[in-house]
Amino acid sequence: MSSTEDLDYPQLLIQYSNGFLISKVMFTACELGVFDLLLESEEPLSSDAIAERLGTSTNGMEQLLDACVGLKLLGVEIKSEGAFYRNTELSSLYLTKSSPKSQYHQFMYQSKTVYLCWQYLTDAVRDGRNQYERAFGVSSKDLFGAIYRSEEEMIKFMQFLNAFWSICGKDVIAAFDLSPFTLIYDLGGGAGGLAEEYISLYPNSRVTIYDLPKVVQVAKEHFIPPEKCRITFHEGDFFKDPIPEADLYILARVLHDWADDKCLQLLANVHKACKPGGGVLIVETLLNEDKTGPLEAQLLSVRMLVQTEGKGRTPTEYSKLLTAAGFREIQVKKTGKLYDVILGRK
Repeated sequence: MSSTEDLDYPQLLIQYSNGFLISKVMFTACELGVFDLLLESEEPLSSDAIAERLGTSTNGMEQLLDACVGLKLLGVEIKSEGAFYRNTELSSLYLTKSSPKSQYHQFMYQSKTVYLCWQYLTDAVRDGRNQYERAFGVSSKDLFGAIYRSEEEMIKFMQFLNAFWSICGKDVIAAFDLSPFTLIYDLGGGAGGLAEEYISLYPNSRVTIYDLPKVVQVAKEHFIPPEKCRITFHEGDFFKDPIPEADLYILARVLHDWADDKCLQLLANVHKACKPGGGVLIVETLLNEDKTGPLEAQLLSVRMLVQTEGKGRTPTEYSKLLTAAGFREIQVKKTGKLYDVILGRK
């Protein structure tokens, strides 16, 4: 391990301060359609050609493209006529809208919504609450009323979550052998990205997405076609309305939105509804027990401060909540990816 003398502290701080700039370069190239254009062209293009076809200034586009080269998002070849740019494997796979693993919608939500809240991080730390009122002028007393403040914002949020499941969903569903569970309720399942991963891996299963009525309506209209007969819907508020009986309940990226008392209320509702021998699957980014990381989990916890009523938690903290709600035989599986998994049994 390197000693502290080996660290270049000024350079490290510069890297940290450049984090915002790096992400905005990537987000801007996505928003302007740089990666989509280069995918469609099937050949390298000059900065002038890209600027003309995307309706931007030539000097601005050249500077953006060069920054993307530095980030390994684009490749460049210098010819006698000038510089010609092409996608890298990374950008073709993750930054083009047409790719099955596209993160385009995730990045647009980050750029247009998340970053606006993060401008008020100092206020969030002082106040101890989310910043929707300052960022968007809407009351945050109803958390998902603020998040779903318009149908357009709801669709963006649902696309944001589906983008994650396109690259992480299979890992979390495969973390445990869930084949004994055939009747599944995905609580707060939104647009159904994780439900689709579940029925793909377990062909004998049926998944019901339980979500707010307006979310269910949008999911049916924009995300889950009627022919997906193994995915059904149930409208309700899982804090207020009954939860139907099932073998397994999925809570993916749900508990981190809420304070401990609301988490315990929800888990107790789930335990009451769960069949004997059934279980609950929690999908979250877990903090290390000693608070040393991982950085992704620590940053997610700060995001929860800025945008929700919740926080990140350690495996022990989630296990205590599950135990208090009545669950037993709690197993924790670190996937080595963005999301980890906890399984509790009734």
